[in-house]
Amino acid sequence: MSISEADKQRLLQLARDSIRAHLTGEPAPSLAGVSPLLCQPRGVFVSLHRRGQLRGCIGYLEAVKPLGQSVVEMAAAAAFHDPRFLPMREAELADLEVEISVLTPMQPLPQAQVENIQVGRHGLYIEKGLNRGLLLPQVAVDFRWDRTTFLQQTCCKAGLPPDAWKDPDTRIFTFTAEIFSNHPEKPGSPK
Repeated sequence: MSISEADKQRLLQLARDSIRAHLTGEPAPSLAGVSPLLCQPRGVFVSLHRRGQLRGCIGYLEAVKPLGQSVVEMAAAAAFHDPRFLPMREAELADLEVEISVLTPMQPLPQAQVENIQVGRHGLYIEKGLNRGLLLPQVAVDFRWDRTTFLQQTCCKAGLPPDAWKDPDTRIFTFTAEIFSNHPEKPGSPK
């Protein structure tokens, strides 16, 4: 199901309002009057960038909460609880770029079918034992990775050796995402 431009704008605004509310100690933004789509459970990631650099990224792999609520929660989590970064400061909000990736359900991919992975279309989720790692579809494009490098980097994200994707005990999943941002030059940005 495609997300309307109006819903994309609303989700981007909810993400920004959620971060601002957290900074000022105000309540999270209201979800009153959101469209029916924003009430449907969906997997979603919110990625934050400043000056072309990642500033935070957190999300839900699966459809555990309504999309609007998930965006509000994950925007604040990306801004203040991504362990790779210090919590965001108010001065950073002015040039903050918000990118939202609404995920399709995960599909298991047998290792014999890794050639079906399409860079730029598929995201990857790899798990082996207690190790898990996910990379969104746009990451491979941003870094100009080929399929093998994408698989290797997802393994590294999971804390596994780069070639762990070849191990029969490693499970590979693919998904796609509808990606949009408030960055005017990025593909998928609402006009």
